[in-house]
Amino acid sequence: MSVVAFLVVLGLIALVRLGEVVVSWRRLRGRGERLVAEPALFPAMVLLHVGLIAAPAAEVLLLERAFSPALAIAAGAVLFLATLLRVWTLRTIGGAWNVRVVVPDEDQVVTTGPYRWIRHPNYLVVILEIASLPLLHGAWISALGLTLLNAAVLARRIPTEEAALARLAGWREAMADRARLVPGLV
Repeated sequence: MSVVAFLVVLGLIALVRLGEVVVSWRRLRGRGERLVAEPALFPAMVLLHVGLIAAPAAEVLLLERAFSPALAIAAGAVLFLATLLRVWTLRTIGGAWNVRVVVPDEDQVVTTGPYRWIRHPNYLVVILEIASLPLLHGAWISALGLTLLNAAVLARRIPTEEAALARLAGWREAMADRARLVPGLV
């Protein structure tokens, strides 16, 4: 993969992220009272996702990272599987999905699709994307640094979201036997 192709891929991911923000803003209209305040956490998430585009680009350009076909194939496979999981997750959760933590309506406890096995499939998608996307062109420092930042963000975000979801009748019982991210592990 050429550097230009890698930058195009990063640009496409940036457009997807911007689209997600637009969808989220639209879904928040009229539901602001259900928005959970995240004064420091949400800006950290925004920084993380901006970094997912900027850091690998800078690393590849400034440190002249060499392209490794084997690494790109492995990272591309992980990214492809993460994308499939993202599509499945978003199709399952539908209009309840948001980039912000929003307390859903009582009838929106989702227990189908990937939610049959884990509580937070979209966070698993983000973990996989952040670990694999920079490695498409050997940006291992970005992959490592962003993965560590994401771990710190999710260590606060997941409990925040779970506290909001626990307000719903039945969520706690429905998710009690499900792992947060990986069945049988976490």
